[in-house]
Amino acid sequence: MDRKRVGIVGAGVSGLAACKHALDKGFSPVVFEADDTIGGVWAHTLQSTRLQAPTTSFRFSDLAWPASVTATYPGHHEVMEYLRLYACEFDLLKCIKFSSQVLGVEYFGATEEEIMEWKHWSGDDGKAFRAGKDGGWSLKVKDLKIGAVEVDFLILCIGRHSGTPNIPEFPVSKGPEFFKGKILHSMDYSYMDNAAEFVKGKSVTIIGSGKSAFDIAAEVAKVNGAAQPCTMIYRTKHWRVDKFSMWGVNLNYFYLNRISQLFVHKPGEGFLHYMLASALSPLRWAITKVIETYLKQRIPLQKHGMVPDYSFSFAMSSCLIAMLPKGFYDRVDDGSIILKNSKRFSFCSDGINLEDGEESIKSDIIILATGFRGDQKLRDIFTANWCRNIVAGSSDTSVPLYRECIHPRIPQLAIVGYSESLTDIYVSERVANWVIHFLAGGFQMPSVRRMEESVAEWTKYKNLYNGKYFRRSCISTVNIWFNDLLCQDIGCNPRRKKGFLAEWFQPYGPADYAGLC
Repeated sequence: MDRKRVGIVGAGVSGLAACKHALDKGFSPVVFEADDTIGGVWAHTLQSTRLQAPTTSFRFSDLAWPASVTATYPGHHEVMEYLRLYACEFDLLKCIKFSSQVLGVEYFGATEEEIMEWKHWSGDDGKAFRAGKDGGWSLKVKDLKIGAVEVDFLILCIGRHSGTPNIPEFPVSKGPEFFKGKILHSMDYSYMDNAAEFVKGKSVTIIGSGKSAFDIAAEVAKVNGAAQPCTMIYRTKHWRVDKFSMWGVNLNYFYLNRISQLFVHKPGEGFLHYMLASALSPLRWAITKVIETYLKQRIPLQKHGMVPDYSFSFAMSSCLIAMLPKGFYDRVDDGSIILKNSKRFSFCSDGINLEDGEESIKSDIIILATGFRGDQKLRDIFTANWCRNIVAGSSDTSVPLYRECIHPRIPQLAIVGYSESLTDIYVSERVANWVIHFLAGGFQMPSVRRMEESVAEWTKYKNLYNGKYFRRSCISTVNIWFNDLLCQDIGCNPRRKKGFLAEWFQPYGPADYAGLC
């Protein structure tokens, strides 16, 4: 069988999984990695960063963590070692071209007008490669002596939490250009080798309330203590947990087993599932309230005014859950961290003005922990405007990807690692496995119209359960439902447990899909 040329952009978690499964199916993939190492975001992160889920949830299906790792939530150094172990175990390094940044990609073989007229994906019969016809992707790779590289199928594994910082916009005369101190994004801070020396003895203000904001605040407080407290300015309060269990019961038993899938409305569900989810909604509400009560008793959220305005179940379905840095609220209590809530702020010469409370925060360093523009990063890699305009949808629609990875109107391309789950490695590997089965001829895509109908069904789900965070494409609480669809497509049994009780009540995780077809 003629194995076509498969190109993969990125050697993070998604890229490694795509490469491994491609090798399993007899392909010889080429992975282009801009960095000089594997790992993606894990290669450059804060010193205090640790796993946000237990090792049983954050792992590849076919490689357990080594016995030497005993921590439930290992730090990023151990995560990097695990990723290196995976790359070596399956001989992936031979496929990776390091320090090879892909500057742009462009499709060749058909015009935009022709592609928009296609009834079937890739123009023929929904197969991965256009039979007997030219077509593929040209990659412009920085510093690669051979110049442009052509591949028959392209898999983008560029992630959405790196590369293109999200910098808030400010009114004229109130922007960062008026601040006389140092200002940087959390991405720049995470790349520093001497971050502790950089903040030592300085007045540091952190903008944001995401995971990075909490981690940076904890790191700065550890260096400076109460003698030079850091200030964290936040707009939205999010649920943060110190462990992923309640009274010793793993939260996966409430959200990531098959029985829990009956509590929510799912994309493409039938009438029976719809009625059952509606009938069980009071029970879902009750479980949520019990968990919220437990967390408020365990963590001093009310004391510090940090109880979120949305439910814990909403946080789970929107991938807004994150682990608290160890001893975070102890640092708040001893004055090392000062929490300030403000809907708006602006810059002045010596710091930050909080417009809500007409208060000023004097600062030497301001760190913007304001996230990343994953949509823009995805658009920017395409050279052609027609791809840029459609690949990520619009601001009021979800990213239009069939099975969370295939754009119905962009041929011979898959995007792996864009959708989120409570552990992104879980959904990324399953999608990578599905894509490679497709490339090997295991199944064909439905018509473009049916793909777009499926995208619309998933958009409806995301709008319902993710609210204003719908563009995160979080599928955490319907992960099993999603995996069932992938298994059915490739012809594998979606029921992965042994026994009725285990199938319905035990949590599902990556290990359940080991050796899948």
